[in-house]
Amino acid sequence: ADCECGYSTSIDGSPVVFTDLIESDFTRFAQDHVAQLNTDWAPQAFNLTRERARGDYGEMFAVENVFVANPSSSSSYSEGQGESAGLGLVVRSKSVDGMVPVAEMDTRRLDLLWGTYRASMKMTDVPGTCAAFFWYLNDTQEIDMEFLSKDFNSTNSSYPVNLVLQSREAALAGYDASRTGNFAKAYLPFDPTDDFHEYRIDYTPGKVLFYADGRRLAEMDGPAVPSTAGHLILQHWSNGNKFWSGGPPAEDATLMVRYVKAYFNSSSSQRQQDWAARCRDPAAPNAVCGIRDGMWFFKDQGNMTNNQTVYGESEGSS
Repeated sequence: ADCECGYSTSIDGSPVVFTDLIESDFTRFAQDHVAQLNTDWAPQAFNLTRERARGDYGEMFAVENVFVANPSSSSSYSEGQGESAGLGLVVRSKSVDGMVPVAEMDTRRLDLLWGTYRASMKMTDVPGTCAAFFWYLNDTQEIDMEFLSKDFNSTNSSYPVNLVLQSREAALAGYDASRTGNFAKAYLPFDPTDDFHEYRIDYTPGKVLFYADGRRLAEMDGPAVPSTAGHLILQHWSNGNKFWSGGPPAEDATLMVRYVKAYFNSSSSQRQQDWAARCRDPAAPNAVCGIRDGMWFFKDQGNMTNNQTVYGESEGSS
């Protein structure tokens, strides 16, 4: 099989090889896969009180706020199947018992260490929500890209994204990373509500790099960079905090996600042993495969994901 030694990309000008992958093409999910049949992702259900949420409202994370729009039955994506095929995460306009109904999906695997983590997303243009793609272990070890829809301004083409390392230092500052050196506000060269764009986090020893459509937005280093394994989270929320999410939105607001592609080294000793067993000669032809951009997936090629845990979209349709 090809790629048995891993998947390579260039980070900071140097080639890096990762051993494991998670590839999720949400344009090909059926609705019933979301809650039950996907080996890679789990929609979340939990409540945060107003105090825990640090806002004017609590947050009610509910499975029904995660849905699949316009799934494709074909094996490859085509523009003709609709502009917004993919996974939707909804923030509702009407609060329930003082909480805003919101949405979250987490990877089931918790062993994601160094890696390149990529999500193709289309933001809501309804003000009053926070859309987030992040790597997470706990509230002081977190790598975050957050998009505040109230801050998007089409009049002057200002579209910021907040890049955050939550750390012990940030926790001591009341979870306000902007009061530490581990926060950056970057401005996107496009309207993120108009189309899908790829947002990327490269998590490496001692350094994190952030990108949009392959263009570097920022890099952060130092002791705030995590050094352990975690998992990926897709989240769309609002709690009425005027200093961050704003809202709740005046109408239901949807974040669309077309795909997530994660190439990483696992912290699991079993996965490390699996890699050592299958990677006999890293210098052999096709033993290492270059990571490609966009809607291209190793798992669709037939012989490039040997010994990987790969979710097959067809499994739930029988």
